[in-house]
Amino acid sequence: MTIPIVTIVGRPNVGKSSLLNCLARRRISIVEPTSGVTRDRVSTEIQYKDYVFELVDTGGMGVKDSDGLTEDIEIQIEIALAQADIILFVVDVREGVTPLDVMVAEKLRRLKKEVILVANKVDTPKLEYQKAEFNKLGFGEPLPISAVERFGRSELLDRTISLLPAPCQETVPTEPIMKLAIVGKRNAGKSTLINTLAKEQRVIVSEVPGTTRDSIDVRFEIDGKQFLAIDTAGVRKKKQVHDSIEFYSMARAERSIRRADVVLFLIDATLKVSEVDKKLGDYIISENKPCIIVINKWDLVKGIETNKYNDYIYKCLPGLSFSPISVISAKNNAHIKEMVHLALDLYEQANTRITTSELNQALEEALTLHRPTRHKSKAPRIYYATQVSAAPPTFVLFVNDPKLFDSDYERYLSNQLRKKLPFSEIPLKFHYRARTQTQLSHA
Repeated sequence: MTIPIVTIVGRPNVGKSSLLNCLARRRISIVEPTSGVTRDRVSTEIQYKDYVFELVDTGGMGVKDSDGLTEDIEIQIEIALAQADIILFVVDVREGVTPLDVMVAEKLRRLKKEVILVANKVDTPKLEYQKAEFNKLGFGEPLPISAVERFGRSELLDRTISLLPAPCQETVPTEPIMKLAIVGKRNAGKSTLINTLAKEQRVIVSEVPGTTRDSIDVRFEIDGKQFLAIDTAGVRKKKQVHDSIEFYSMARAERSIRRADVVLFLIDATLKVSEVDKKLGDYIISENKPCIIVINKWDLVKGIETNKYNDYIYKCLPGLSFSPISVISAKNNAHIKEMVHLALDLYEQANTRITTSELNQALEEALTLHRPTRHKSKAPRIYYATQVSAAPPTFVLFVNDPKLFDSDYERYLSNQLRKKLPFSEIPLKFHYRARTQTQLSHA
């Protein structure tokens, strides 16, 4: 069921992204004094009182993008305005009415939609008196707010919901089944995949590296089921991170991995696996996230056998050797649905719980095949184990001395449990606790 859309617009640097973060009460959009930071439509769902609506941040109207993406940004703004039920027209109270403000006002008048004029940056009480100048824009008295200080937040939300239809149960959006973080290095095809999943030009696709800066949440539906895809900025080498915009983009990419239920790790099939890919793979491993290695742009590759290429991928990313590989073409919508169904399967594996007896039976078989290496005069012993949580499946192993168990043996146990239990394609997590008890399996 669709929910109302409230779109934030205005010229560059009036605080649109700060306003979205203020109303959402969390940092979603990147906030920088540089013009043109926001390029795509960045959105989030707002729940206030009994109302739910989608709040959309847009690029600055009239911005001149340094990478030549001005037209693409304007198209995204046009889409956001066309879909909007209510428009929040943001101006800067400290700078007064500018020619660009007048241009924006004229454009909004032609749309004949509900517009709330928001005078932002009222950071001190004396600045509130300067809002009267904006009456000339023709949208009534502006509502004063300080997005940074969160002054006027409740008043703006109250004004917004007063223009919405009365809420009903049908307007509450269905919770997505799972969150998919789409990550990869620059130009791997992440934004193209998002648009294919969303079945619309949801984010800007360009040959310009680093087009996407924010993490962008996009709902999509397959076979009647709701999913949430998180598009992220492309990861690059740290020494190539030139400014704070790219720093925050990278931080958001890492946060997106942490938020995700399953990670779609995009690899460009036309390029060799790079150090950036390997470091990104290491971060996914460190967060214990289920991961599909998605080989994109396969339609551009000729004369390479899939099995040999898969062997190459696993050789480059040995820490993800248990993760399945999905070969797709995001541009041509090839094998996209199969990829999502595979993600669902990983999600189910990650949320599986097994009985203590099943776990200890599998552990006993693993110990029979290979016991941990003896350290000097002390032999490592495992007494029994239990699963304490899911997503990721996490096990506590009760042992004689946790210091006697190294990463190599833990890797062996992980591989054995994946073979014997319903966790064949996901990471497992172990904790060791010292305890004296009858051994699980007799030496």
